[in-house]
Amino acid sequence: MDSEAIVALLAREQCAAASAVERATPAIARAVDAIVARLRAGGRLHYVGAGTSGRIATLDAAECPPTFGTPPSLVVAHVAGGDEALVRAVEGAEDDGERGVQAIRDAGAGDAVVGISASGGAPYVVRAVAAARERGALTIALTSVAASALAAAAELAIVVDTGAEPIAGSTRLKAGTAAKLVLNALSTATMVRLGRVHDNVMVDVVASNAKLRARAMRLVCELALVDEPAAHELLEASGGSVKVAVAMHRRGVDAARARELLAQSGGFLRPVL
Repeated sequence: MDSEAIVALLAREQCAAASAVERATPAIARAVDAIVARLRAGGRLHYVGAGTSGRIATLDAAECPPTFGTPPSLVVAHVAGGDEALVRAVEGAEDDGERGVQAIRDAGAGDAVVGISASGGAPYVVRAVAAARERGALTIALTSVAASALAAAAELAIVVDTGAEPIAGSTRLKAGTAAKLVLNALSTATMVRLGRVHDNVMVDVVASNAKLRARAMRLVCELALVDEPAAHELLEASGGSVKVAVAMHRRGVDAARARELLAQSGGFLRPVL
């Protein structure tokens, strides 16, 4: 095969992975509802993975604070082999089930734990999920194999049947794409259900750089119906919070009262407006 044929084949296979995720929508939605219930009650969301699965989980967890304004402790990832495994393979790390148990030791009964393993057999992930379930945590398996140890260990299972890989056994391909798509859906849908999105905009965005500060300014202009100088003043008074700034202007209140109104609405902006 020439390069174009190889790329075309890989692209088709990735599309097949996306279709497999779409077929798993009901299971993903059930997991979202269960996770939302735990987080609303003060719990946390833990991801556990090894290799590619762990790296994808870490990426999803790391992107929640800047995107949705969550504290870094709300969505956390545990990867076999620790931080070193994020940049290079740590041989044998996924086989250490006891390390998985230790990694998840701070997951309590009010938390949600998602174990990610394409084969569903990584001992680090399976043991972690089993230990978390014993302590009363909500446990969710994300795997490509229905009859796997991970699926059996968890309370809920998201099985994404991605089929054989274009390069046999290389689960960083279709299975990796599927894991990325599912975690995107889990975290994003959860944050929507928690009121951290208004319509389709990120109203809890953390304005940590010039691009995001400009985005926050645009959002305040659009949602509060003000010009840029007024939006700048509102953002300054609100401590950089888009939702607080918009509530301040639309309800004619100060920042403290705007925060109270948002707290009363469970973090949703729409009832405040």
